[in-house]
Amino acid sequence: MQPDPQTETLERIPSRFAPATARDRLMVGLDVPTVEEARAIVERTKGAVGTYKIGMQLQFAGGLAFAGELAREGHSIFLDVKLLDIDNTVMKGVENIARMGMRFVTIHAYPKAMRAAVAGLEAAGGDLCLLGVTVLTSMDEDDLHDAGYAGSVGDLVRERAADARLAGMGGIVCSPHEVGALREAVGPSLVTVTPGIRPAGSEAGDQKRIMTPGDAIRAGADYIVVARPVVQAPDPRAAAEAIVAEIDAAL
Repeated sequence: MQPDPQTETLERIPSRFAPATARDRLMVGLDVPTVEEARAIVERTKGAVGTYKIGMQLQFAGGLAFAGELAREGHSIFLDVKLLDIDNTVMKGVENIARMGMRFVTIHAYPKAMRAAVAGLEAAGGDLCLLGVTVLTSMDEDDLHDAGYAGSVGDLVRERAADARLAGMGGIVCSPHEVGALREAVGPSLVTVTPGIRPAGSEAGDQKRIMTPGDAIRAGADYIVVARPVVQAPDPRAAAEAIVAEIDAAL
């Protein structure tokens, strides 16, 4: 079958969610126990960070209301909820998240869940980037095998990235180790978000597939997610600015 020229052209068009500056590429995870601590980090890093990510730890301590507050103040907010449920629940959840003014949200990259998320966004409207989570950066192949998957991490990530493109998602979440191959596979139509980022000298913690900020950008990442190396730094603003400088040097 001959390729469809219109489809090929669309796949070469960069995503509207692509970052414009080095600062835009830095997502900082507000992985702290209280909204008060998160608010203090935002105050100390305001203007040095592109997007603030609010994950499960903070969500269960008032973080959802705080996410809405930050969005109303004009901040770009990444709600990391990793939705996976029956179609209607995912669809209605995304509708409400879009109406909250979020910029990014995660959905586990199962085809049905992603299609439901896209339907929810179409119903609500808004400028929300749906991100399909491929394989968590805390997992390696032994972990996948324990979960019942027979193939490699790379194979599963590529399969889920292709499903995300077909579903009409805005981007994917993967480790920096897979991002180069995925960029070739999915083209510029999907943005790539890479957790598991550790500046040189930082501890890996519970992450397994990690890379430095500069190496991740050189590998093809659009956005990098950094949490502990910024939020636990003695000077979070200086830590964020150092990472942005490293990103800028890598571009």
